[in-house]
Amino acid sequence: MKKFKTVFSAFAVHSSQSGDLKLEAPRAKENRVNHDPRFYKSFLLSALATVGLSLLLPMTSAVAAPSDQACEARQNNSPDKLVECIRKDALWQHMIDFQAIGDANPGPDGHSSRNSGEPGYLASVNYVADIMRKAGYKVSIQTYPFNYGVYTSVPVMKQVSPTATNYVPGVDWTPVSPSQLSGTTHSVTAQIQAVGGIVIPATPTPTSHSGCSAADFVGFVPGRIALIQRGTCNFSVKVANAQAAGASGVIIFNEGNPGRTGTGAGSLGALVATIPVDVYSSFAVGANLYAQSLAGPTIITMNENVLNETRPDYNLIADSRFGDPNHIVIVDAHLDAIYGNGMLDNASGSSTILEVALKMKNTPTRNKLRFFWTGGEELGILGSFYYTENLSADELSKIVFDIDADVTATPNYVVAIANPANSPNAPDFPPNVVPASELGNQYFRDYFNSNGLPFVEFSNNGTDSFAFAFAGVPNTGILTGQDCCKTQDEVDIFGGYLGNYEGNIPSFDGGFVDRPFLWGDNLNNNDPNVLESTSKAFAYVVHKLANDVSLNPGAKHPNHSTKDSIIKGLEKKHGGNPHTEN
Repeated sequence: MKKFKTVFSAFAVHSSQSGDLKLEAPRAKENRVNHDPRFYKSFLLSALATVGLSLLLPMTSAVAAPSDQACEARQNNSPDKLVECIRKDALWQHMIDFQAIGDANPGPDGHSSRNSGEPGYLASVNYVADIMRKAGYKVSIQTYPFNYGVYTSVPVMKQVSPTATNYVPGVDWTPVSPSQLSGTTHSVTAQIQAVGGIVIPATPTPTSHSGCSAADFVGFVPGRIALIQRGTCNFSVKVANAQAAGASGVIIFNEGNPGRTGTGAGSLGALVATIPVDVYSSFAVGANLYAQSLAGPTIITMNENVLNETRPDYNLIADSRFGDPNHIVIVDAHLDAIYGNGMLDNASGSSTILEVALKMKNTPTRNKLRFFWTGGEELGILGSFYYTENLSADELSKIVFDIDADVTATPNYVVAIANPANSPNAPDFPPNVVPASELGNQYFRDYFNSNGLPFVEFSNNGTDSFAFAFAGVPNTGILTGQDCCKTQDEVDIFGGYLGNYEGNIPSFDGGFVDRPFLWGDNLNNNDPNVLESTSKAFAYVVHKLANDVSLNPGAKHPNHSTKDSIIKGLEKKHGGNPHTEN
């Protein structure tokens, strides 16, 4: 899910809010998956050569580190011991496995997928569940229904005549969300007709009211495809008026004012269309079609074939066998993808919390850790809201903190704390949330400052922590950026390039994560060095929250001899580490 960005730098304070997503045609980029970490240096090596490795990696000691197997077997009973055990190779192996799961489970459109409601997502759930059960966690899978909508083939918009032209979805135009189309098949070949209110050339500020009233459709010939300019009223009004006028399809194009030129994605709100809809094309595409339609008959084909039905989705919950069950720290990441494999968003975050869980499987803690992989985040934070809204008041009261990992391996990265105080919805959270969340935020700041690492602070909007905030649970998290656009201030702090955080770099085309029909958020859209560095910071904060006295002042220290003797007794009884029943 696209994250709202409010930035507070460790070095300077500034703020920015992204407006309409501007999507220009990207340069061609091969989507072949390369599993060699050496491939993922891209621009980062040159950036690090300029600003130094200290911007990415924490300070380390010269003492030989334990093996990964030793890390997993031992008690990592201090933040430093845990952090040294969070390593690139193990993290990257999870990423390779998630990519393989998506590749082995194509969606209805034939492309690799880990989207909710599809086999690749359930396979991802089973993959994590199997690992966590073997690690001794108590695993449960929560099922809930949701409205599944998908294109069953790649949508088509092409000009038949006078000039044969194929328009690329996600680049030249954007098909409407499948959930906003009724039925299954929407196909038409017809002449386009420009409706009233179009303003070309575009004015310096928005002035077009094209398609906003019935008067704009006077003289419109039923059966034609309506060509409509963006502006003044909602897209739903334009499409409803076009349907009332007998249009067989709708092409909406951007208005052409500064900042309103590229292809973007719009919503019809509550309207469910009965005809194919493009919402919306770039101004360049629209202006060209407008000129051609005035010169003579221009024939367009539109195909949008969809499936809409209720399907099950899944949350995966894995409880540690240690810690006070009446004081629970949630460690979450969404497991679902959008538009394909979803490797940056959010196999990266899922890998981060999975590796932290494995390295804490034998570590007693004051508070119980509950690792939580959510479904449906990309569709509106469905899994987290379902979980929090279906807890009893007593069970909800046991959750003392939430920490979220949502995008942790961005190539053209920033390092951002997800601070609920920066959310535009902060006034709507229960009053305890913002001040109590400072505990987790400060742990992140402490880690970055003690290691000489820069950071900024975003909001928690668009993350699973958002649902916990509304439930009254204090929260924090970490983000490394997605889509566009990295600012000059962020480049000054972290290095890299202006524009896309991921995807085509350097570029301002919007990246891969939130652009449909490009299927570009694969393994090669991640940087393993960023993944390791971010995961270390995350692990530090998890460990601190798991043992924070203020969250559970009445509990005994987890390393007291009484607890140790119980663990040793269980190990002796079972001939090894104790495992809970799953």
